[in-house]
Amino acid sequence: MKILITGATGFVGQQLVHLLQEEHKLTIVSRNIEHAEAVLGNKHHYLSGLDTLDNLNEFDSVINLAGEPIVGKRWSQQQKQRICDSRWNITARLAQLIQQSTTPPASFISASAIGFYGRQGQEPVDEHSQAHDEFSHQVCSEWEHLALKAQSENTRVCVLRIGIVLGKNGGALAKMLPPFKLGLGGPIGKGTHGLSWIHIDDLTHLIEHLINSNDAKGIFNATAPNPVNHKQFAQSLGFTLKRPAKIPTPVLALRLAMGEMADLIVEGQFVLPKRTLASGFNFKYTHIDPALDSIFNA
Repeated sequence: MKILITGATGFVGQQLVHLLQEEHKLTIVSRNIEHAEAVLGNKHHYLSGLDTLDNLNEFDSVINLAGEPIVGKRWSQQQKQRICDSRWNITARLAQLIQQSTTPPASFISASAIGFYGRQGQEPVDEHSQAHDEFSHQVCSEWEHLALKAQSENTRVCVLRIGIVLGKNGGALAKMLPPFKLGLGGPIGKGTHGLSWIHIDDLTHLIEHLINSNDAKGIFNATAPNPVNHKQFAQSLGFTLKRPAKIPTPVLALRLAMGEMADLIVEGQFVLPKRTLASGFNFKYTHIDPALDSIFNA
């Protein structure tokens, strides 16, 4: 297949390119082609942007992973706008190009996040659940709406609500590891709020699965079938690293340090991949202990 990918130099994108490059011809969209080639290699075709394209006739599939990191900086109004624009603008442009194509791509796989659901307390949610209206939901709701505009008889749109991605050398674990390695790790607050996670290998294989599943379309939760609370996660990470994990992070300290953005960590959700499982996808890592063990001890 000929596949167009945005966001390919990110943590997930790099692993996805590694998975797909042997069997498919990849075109990478990047604002910094020199950096992208250094990260991904020179065997791919590179585009500095989408402005030079009038359609996507030559592509069989499009994968959209682009977006400003949502936890990269404190949420000022300016940063909130960057978070929105970095997701909405490129998604709208891709949908427009697909609509303008006479032979459009057969599939459009577009990222979203479990932030769509907002705070949910202890009640598990799946793809059919109602969301709590807050900033993370507003970002994801419009992001998904723009992607779904590309849906037609010729193009399947699959939207992935992605959880906390666990893998080596990046992602959420890279930020969590320092205190744990020093023996200072532990749960956040009481640790009862949900942490819905997915191993990076499962995420990349899920994207591959959706490209190849001719009946798959709509919303799919990219989360393992067994979410945990923060206390369980901290205990599992500490056990895997052979470090104690009993020092809680005060919620107030997080809110003072991160502002509104702390809600993403403090509130949490228990997200179940109901439609993902129904599509026939089989997770390799369904429980947190073997997932972390594969990352640190394989």
